[in-house]
Amino acid sequence: MTAIPYSSAELMIVNAARLLKDGDVVFVGVGQPNLACNLAKRTHAPNLVMIYEAGVIGAEPERLPLSIGDPTLVSGSLSVVSMYDIFANYLQRGNVDVGFMGGAQIDKFGNINATVIGPYDHPKVRLPGSGGSQEIAAWANRCYIMTPHQKRRFPEKVEFMTSAGFIGGKGDRENAGLRGGGMVGVVTDIGMLEPDQTGEMILTALHPGKTIEEAKANTGWDLRSAPHVKVTEPITQKELNILRRELDPTGIYLKGAA
Repeated sequence: MTAIPYSSAELMIVNAARLLKDGDVVFVGVGQPNLACNLAKRTHAPNLVMIYEAGVIGAEPERLPLSIGDPTLVSGSLSVVSMYDIFANYLQRGNVDVGFMGGAQIDKFGNINATVIGPYDHPKVRLPGSGGSQEIAAWANRCYIMTPHQKRRFPEKVEFMTSAGFIGGKGDRENAGLRGGGMVGVVTDIGMLEPDQTGEMILTALHPGKTIEEAKANTGWDLRSAPHVKVTEPITQKELNILRRELDPTGIYLKGAA
């Protein structure tokens, strides 16, 4: 059987989409998480409720939204409210099941840096910052991130904690008063990481053809593995067709995928 060609971006998007459950209420960001959520809704999770930061609840976009304020999000949605209502009356009350995060760095305990690389006052690179991700990380019932598996993206400790994972260990979230479940899954182009009982991210799954050694070599700490590392299910042609033909036919986020 001939393997289906796909890009690393498509690999991460498909596996992130599979983490979503039918009926989940998801706080959707732009970019690749947006594709993952819309793919899930068109496949195994038709009752997914997508919330966008600008104030749209239950979005049913006919095309790929290009931002959280894209007009296509409003048409056919369940409700449009203020940004304050989204954060205060939905997210902080515990009504959001999933938050999709983004960032330049994610560390050993699932903390995310989207603010600066280097010293805060004189950074080498100044990044976009938090937006709503700090609140999403604090209050969503579970959070996911997808990112290429590169050592520079996975330091042992982030240079700036924009969004809290398990801080320095699992008990630290409770001590800080954060109700949400924290970072429960990291999807990369090598495999998947999940927290152990201490909150440390460990390798729990590999994509077909990838190895534990490859994951360890691309991680900035001594990455441990689960006792039984799973292998993710192969990507299907149906999933790729939806991504390429329906969701992102011009390659805005897929970036020239095969």
